[in-house]
Amino acid sequence: MQIWFESKVQYIKVDESGRERKVSENYILDAVSFTDAEARMIKAMQEMIRGDFSVANIKKSNIGEVFDFEEGEWWFKASINIITIDEEAGKEKKIRAYYLVRADDIEQALKRLDESLNYLVVPYIVTSVAVSTITDIIPYNPSEQVIPDNFKPLNQDS
Repeated sequence: MQIWFESKVQYIKVDESGRERKVSENYILDAVSFTDAEARMIKAMQEMIRGDFSVANIKKSNIGEVFDFEEGEWWFKASINIITIDEEAGKEKKIRAYYLVRADDIEQALKRLDESLNYLVVPYIVTSVAVSTITDIIPYNPSEQVIPDNFKPLNQDS
């Protein structure tokens, strides 16, 4: 199961006119812990930003899944209610889930969300879709994992 973390990064950005201004950008990244999230965020920012920056905040995100399409200018946060039946009580139960979808507009975001959720076998209702403050997604990449030389797999003898 993926755990998504939301991270806020602050740095000085130079705009087209050459003016410097302090900006805060939000990123979502897949990590196994807060420490892993911070380390991966710092590494990603060192590759993207020239100069000083600070990771101002890291928190667990309520995003369940990210639907990253190659084309799309904005990240939309979608909220859905999944309707299930509580067999013990015999009542309908609603479970809220959140998703991020890359799209150019709300109509395209809704279409892509429906396409991406076609694996669900229970009914759901889209309760909201809005442009999010997320600048970019930093997915987990197993090839980035660096294992220290003094670590050995558990199945190897000492």
